[in-house]
Amino acid sequence: MFLASGVPLGVMSCTMRAQESQTKSPPRPMTKDEDTDEPRIDSKAVLEANQKDIKKNIEKLFQLAGELKAEVEKTDSVQVLSVPLLKKAEEIEKLAKSIRSRAIG
Repeated sequence: MFLASGVPLGVMSCTMRAQESQTKSPPRPMTKDEDTDEPRIDSKAVLEANQKDIKKNIEKLFQLAGELKAEVEKTDSVQVLSVPLLKKAEEIEKLAKSIRSRAIG
């Protein structure tokens, strides 16, 4: 079928659909005030939990340091370092790094 202007009807309908899709406005971006499906994070609660975790880790670090001190006192480190002493030192180092990363944020 042709229109009076000689343009096929199928071509005309395709161009009209293309024009309709171009005139629709894109969805507007959401502002931070609008509700989303994501739950809101309570920053105060997160900070309090982080502080509690840091305190717990510091207590554990203090305990491990005492155990390391006792291990050093009973080991003759001039001859050889004991495996438990090295493992305790590595555990302390790992815990200290964890505390540091939590404290930084």
